[in-house]
Formats: sequence, C-alpha cells, structure tokens
Amino acid sequence: MTAVAVKILVVGSANVDFTVAAPRLPSPGETVSEGTLLVNHGGKGANQAVAARRLGADVRFIGCVGRDASGAAIRAALEGEGIGVEGLVVSATAATGTALIVVDPAGQNQITVAPGANRALTVDNVEARGGDFAWADVVMCQLEIPRECVAMALDHARRHGAITVLNPAPVPAWRLDILPLVDYLTPNAGEAERLSNVPVHGPSDAIQAAQVLRAAGARTVVVTLGEEGALACGEETVHVPAFAVRVVDTTGAGDAFNGGFAVALAERRSLRDALLFASAAAALTCTRRGAQASLPTRAEVVRLGGNPSADYS
Repeated sequence: MTAVAVKILVVGSANVDFTVAAPRLPSPGETVSEGTLLVNHGGKGANQAVAARRLGADVRFIGCVGRDASGAAIRAALEGEGIGVEGLVVSATAATGTALIVVDPAGQNQITVAPGANRALTVDNVEARGGDFAWADVVMCQLEIPRECVAMALDHARRHGAITVLNPAPVPAWRLDILPLVDYLTPNAGEAERLSNVPVHGPSDAIQAAQVLRAAGARTVVVTLGEEGALACGEETVHVPAFAVRVVDTTGAGDAFNGGFAVALAERRSLRDALLFASAAAALTCTRRGAQASLPTRAEVVRLGGNPSADYS
C-alpha cells in the first residue's frame, strides 16, 4: 500500500557547486593539482528540498537566485525533481550563490561559499508565501539566508501548526536567539560545540551540548556524529549507530540527513525510526560524488535498512 505523501516546505539557499576531487586537501597557501571537476547544484536549502522529494514527500521551496544562467538552471532542476518553485524569486542585482568544494580520497571536504542572491531573500518574499506555510506539515530552514527570513519562516510555521526544523549551518556570527521557535535543531558535532561552548568528541559530550541548546529554547536537539551515528535529546534521549558504507564524498550528507529526518517527522515516526531513516539517507549520500547528484531515493534507503516499518513500495 502506498501512503499519502507528506508536505514539506523548505526556506533556504540554492547554489551552484564547483567540486574538485583532489589527491589531498590543500594546506594554507598550497596548490594541489591533478584534481577532477564536477559542476553540480547545491545549497543547503535546495539540497534538503531535493532529499525530501526523493524520499517521497511533496516539497515546496522558498529562496532566491540570480538573474543568470546558474539561477535558471537551478530552477529547472528543482522543477524537474517535482519541487514547487513558485517561491523561488530572482534578484536583479546579485549573482546566484556559488560554492567551491575540494574533496580528498577519504571523502573529507573543504567548502567556501559566496552566498550571492541567497542574502537577497527578503521578509516580504517570505511573507508573500503564506499559503505555503498553511499547506506544510514540516517547515525546514538553515542559516545561509538572512536571519530575519529564518525567524519569519519559523514563526509562520508555528502559527500554522507545522513542525519546525532548523539546521544551524553555517553557525552564524549573530546570537542564535530564535531557538524557542525550533522543534528540532540539527547541528553536527562541530556546530553543536560552537553553539553550546561544550567540546563535543562523542555521544556523551553531545548530550551535554544538547542540554545547553535545549535550555536556550530548542525542544529537541539532534546531533550528527559522523561515524558515531546520531544522537537526539528531547523528552527522551536516543542514539543510533551510523550505517557502514564505503565513503567517497561526504558533501551533502548532512542535507540528506535533514531531508530524511523531516520526511520521517512528517510521517509521525518515532524518534528512533526518524534517526535511522535519516542516517541511512546520509550514509548513501557518502557513497557518491556531489551534493544533489548523490542524494538517494526512498527505495535505496529501504534496501539499506533505514526504513523497516514503511508501507511504501
């Protein structure tokens, strides 16, 4: 039996990614040659939207791109995935966001982003999409767009009874004072450490960091720990292991996790099942190069074992 698709609204960034697979990551001031180039679409918001869509959700996206070839290509690609892009506005002055990524043979990466049009999204653009917030089961945000847009999106979501998910990446220079609007905060270990000022080296540290962030207002904190899995602290504390895969490129793994987690939340799964589903999506993403190109389908997640109780085919 096939279930009715859940509805997810993503408010966030969209970039074009230039990824070089290099023999090793460069040291400061060093040039490393003999790499190969992959040009792909990315941005945390767009990646999470594509992840959720491939995992079975109906998805709408609010963001901003430039009036350039990259922006047009991003819109076409999102439409091709079946994502609603009526909320994707075009800046007449800013170029589409661009990410420069270097990946080593172990799959570790270095990323630098020129936000461009992502910073041109306005509260008026978000306000104009009120119908999308009323429609959504889950609203997801990240921090590659202006703070006031994130705050408005989370507030609108709460007013309409949607579940709110904030991926606090990249960690902002401004104080993260919007946590009382967040149902699920999803930092990785480094982000949890910077936000909480608690060193995070494993699950026990992650619990301490999560408790600090919960005290600041987030209802549940989910810390992704790479090879040590994922840990959630809310009304209950749940730790699940990572799935063992051959890692090729970790780019997009966090976005796959967030997309999968949002889908599972919208489907009203238990916290443990949501973490397993999200972790399987993240693991599969690590087995291929690129961001959106590496995001798995629901069928792949099921085969890996991240979705044992689903009634989807």
